[in-house]
Amino acid sequence: MDTLTATQSKIFDFIRQRLQNGESSPTLREVSQCFKYSSVRAAECHVQALIQKGWLSSSPGKARSLRVGPAAQLTRSTIADVPLFGSIPAGLPGDRQQEAEGCVSVDIESIGFKPGRNTFALRVTGDSMIGKHICDGDVVLMEHGPDPRTGQIVAALIDGKSTLKTFVVRNGKTFLKAENPKYTDLLPSEELMIQGVLRALIRKAKD
Repeated sequence: MDTLTATQSKIFDFIRQRLQNGESSPTLREVSQCFKYSSVRAAECHVQALIQKGWLSSSPGKARSLRVGPAAQLTRSTIADVPLFGSIPAGLPGDRQQEAEGCVSVDIESIGFKPGRNTFALRVTGDSMIGKHICDGDVVLMEHGPDPRTGQIVAALIDGKSTLKTFVVRNGKTFLKAENPKYTDLLPSEELMIQGVLRALIRKAKD
């Protein structure tokens, strides 16, 4: 397996960190600006070398399609790529069409579980879950499939609208609870569909 030069290693870590933070992969211009290259061509040469060595891969003709390659997975066996399906409101429920935006690279040891085929990521918007230390801009890792227990945080469709809330069953009634006194509980009038249960939280450091 091809090893990396010091510069290639720094560029790889920069790109991987962007993905791990739930951001889109950087453009060549952004790589060039970060490393203060006088031209985009220098960044392009290093990124192409990373692709040729298998540390990165990309989709031809698609912008911002860089992702962690197979060589990096072999050497970083604790890193997993989790598909990022857009954002979810942590506030009033809203219309959100969840489409793949790429992947979030996570360290398995850091999050405490191994993501599987039913694991997905969502970017949080809003402040209704601050009582559970979930803030606007955080990325939540969810698992589709298991039935939630009361008190667990869930991504849900309530009457056709998407939201992130605490799942509660009380006196035989199921509802969604906000963790911010500004917001009221949500009781479904027609349908409540659980899309996933929270497994981990990723927070980007503030600049």
